[in-house]
Amino acid sequence: MSDRKQILVGKIVAPQGIRGEVRVQTYTAGATDLRDLPVHSLCFADGAFHFVRVLPHSTVIIARIDGVENRNDAELLRGTDLFIYRDELPALGDGEYYQADLIGLNVVRDGIMIGLVTDVQNYGGGDILELDNGEMVALRGADVNIKEKTIVVK
Repeated sequence: MSDRKQILVGKIVAPQGIRGEVRVQTYTAGATDLRDLPVHSLCFADGAFHFVRVLPHSTVIIARIDGVENRNDAELLRGTDLFIYRDELPALGDGEYYQADLIGLNVVRDGIMIGLVTDVQNYGGGDILELDNGEMVALRGADVNIKEKTIVVK
């Protein structure tokens, strides 16, 4: 059975130069990860995204989109979300998980369920779980059990 759930991996943030290239903010572990992933969007056909280069010391890459030939066309893509399908992500090792896998898990503190994960945020100080009750809790030091669908936080 195929999992066609879309996973957000980046966003087009600006045009780059005059030939239609775009700057992409990546949400992957490494900026070069988008080089090997089949990136798609509602704004262009599958297979149209091409990694060009990474900006030094940054999570921003430069990419080309088929059919985007000038800065004006690239500007129209500003703010476009980039996705891959969950079943196209690389396999993980034991004890590893993707942030997207945390959505919907029960969060437990001191033996009491305090909410369900609705989103994962990161403002530079580590991952933060956003819960369905509005509470936000740090993921650092938590025990994540994907099989049991629980995250035990301190």
